[in-house]
Amino acid sequence: MTKINRSGALAYALAAVVVAADQAVKAWILGLGLQFGDTRPVAGPLHFTLVQNTGVSFGFFRAGQDLARWGLVAFSLIVAALIIYWARRANRGLQALGYGLIAGGAIGNAIDRARFGWVVDFIDVQRLGFFPWVFNVADSAITIGVIALLLDSLRRETAA
Repeated sequence: MTKINRSGALAYALAAVVVAADQAVKAWILGLGLQFGDTRPVAGPLHFTLVQNTGVSFGFFRAGQDLARWGLVAFSLIVAALIIYWARRANRGLQALGYGLIAGGAIGNAIDRARFGWVVDFIDVQRLGFFPWVFNVADSAITIGVIALLLDSLRRETAA
């Protein structure tokens, strides 16, 4: 078994923080008493709109059947497991950041899907005019994690 290095441990810790923050914020949102589809202004273009997302990140590929639900839970957990496996040998900061954010986001959304059959989405910035999706903390973490891995990859290629 390969020992987990410092960057790998950082990725694991970040994944745990993302899962905890994602689940805490979703519990808070659900406790606000919003009904699904209700919108509450927060500040400027930011609104909270409670959405039941049966698809994947940002509502893509919506699914409604129980088989699809558990298939998406399994897929999310497999992705998280692979990312966690790779993270144990991460040796660069951006790489560890990306792995931690993606794993944490995948686990956070898998927890929702297993608990509810859908993912709690609520961050709504549609009033900006160019981003029509409602999303959550886990989706944001996954997106930022992918960007971090892409930047890490580009940095490695230009350094070679």
